[in-house]
Amino acid sequence: MIEEEVGRVSGYFGKIGVAAIEITQGTLSVGDTIHIKGHTTDFTQTVDSMQIEHQAVQTAKAGDSIGIKVKEKVRDHDKVYKVIE
Repeated sequence: MIEEEVGRVSGYFGKIGVAAIEITQGTLSVGDTIHIKGHTTDFTQTVDSMQIEHQAVQTAKAGDSIGIKVKEKVRDHDKVYKVIE
């Protein structure tokens, strides 16, 4: 499996389990598998849904700031990779 960096975590909302992610390159779509990795973070999950400014979107591109539900706690500056099968 190949992983390409698509962004980084810019915030985390613990009560609702949502990560704010800045897309720095490439695209990310609903259904993609992502790998979030940092000093104490390391897990893989599928993107079930994402939002830009509280509006549901199917795809995000470089420059977008998105929110996605995550299954574990993430921290600022954790790197986000898209897993390519």
